[in-house]
Amino acid sequence: MPMDSLAPATPTPQPTPGPALQRLMARGAAFLGSRVALMGGAMSWVSERHLVAALSNAGAFGTIACGAMEPDRLAEEIAGTQALTDRPFGVNLITMHPRLQPLVETCLAAKVSHIVFAGGIPPGAAIRAAKEGGAKVVCFAPALALAKKLVRSGADALVIEGSEAGGHIGPVSLNVLAQEILPALAEEVPIFVAGGIGRGEAILSYLEMGAAGAQLGTRFVCAAESIAHPRFKQAFLRGAARDAVPTVQLDARFPVIPVRALQNEGTKRFMEHQATVLARFQSGALGKEEAQLEIEHFWAGALRRAVIEGDVEQGSLMAGQSIGMVTAIQPAAEIIAELLAQAEAALARRQGAGAAG
Repeated sequence: MPMDSLAPATPTPQPTPGPALQRLMARGAAFLGSRVALMGGAMSWVSERHLVAALSNAGAFGTIACGAMEPDRLAEEIAGTQALTDRPFGVNLITMHPRLQPLVETCLAAKVSHIVFAGGIPPGAAIRAAKEGGAKVVCFAPALALAKKLVRSGADALVIEGSEAGGHIGPVSLNVLAQEILPALAEEVPIFVAGGIGRGEAILSYLEMGAAGAQLGTRFVCAAESIAHPRFKQAFLRGAARDAVPTVQLDARFPVIPVRALQNEGTKRFMEHQATVLARFQSGALGKEEAQLEIEHFWAGALRRAVIEGDVEQGSLMAGQSIGMVTAIQPAAEIIAELLAQAEAALARRQGAGAAG
């Protein structure tokens, strides 16, 4: 099926929160320029024009995952997204990308409203260029000290993502990050929570703690508008929280950035691969740098093989622990409406309990 046939034929209904929930989401929604303060997590190969536009058209805020794209390819993806929506959306840039500055310039040339820096502390020059070019800057903060540093460096908003998230993860849960960072910085900048969020009740709890909104990735993988391969989606529909686990590092001399994903044959082969490389290093057949590169290159192309080609045995099935809450293929607007309804119901229960007391 041609990708463009996934574009909505009719205007997407925009789920609207009730007055109380709207007040809690007001700051985040105003910052994003969206109806609801829900960001789509940037997932390589999944967060492309169709899912991003669907989220923005449904009143949330889609985010393109730039990943390893070169500037020309990113420009095409931005233009493709703009052809499918007139609503704001963002672009997620990996700070380690060797062409980070040209990618920032590509976003600015296309009048992208928000640039999200992920995967490390962005260079000051990149933040300055984005802000001077008129974009709002969002940064990921894995600890309170870094959150404060990013705000001083000019970040307009933060995402705090817990280890429950899918893909590359830090060591601390969202539950702990929220308790550390929200009381200290929520009044200074809008803060969006991420990692393991799959229901509206959880979103409501974090909003009440001071969060401006939430970012969800895993929950949207099985959106009807997602181009992920049917076999990839089926793996998500079958998955449970305990199935999404971080990759294991065999030797501290060869660090492995933890990646949370569903276990499959590829995961088992990665363990065997590490052991083989370590044995070659210890025998003197490989130098330390060569050994590290061999370990790192194991997963090259593995995510694309799973998402696009449907190789769910050898490919990488990056998924967050909220995967057990992904139970059906639904339009993005329906998922958002469901999340809002859950939050509204929780609010009503609390108000009812308060009135009874």
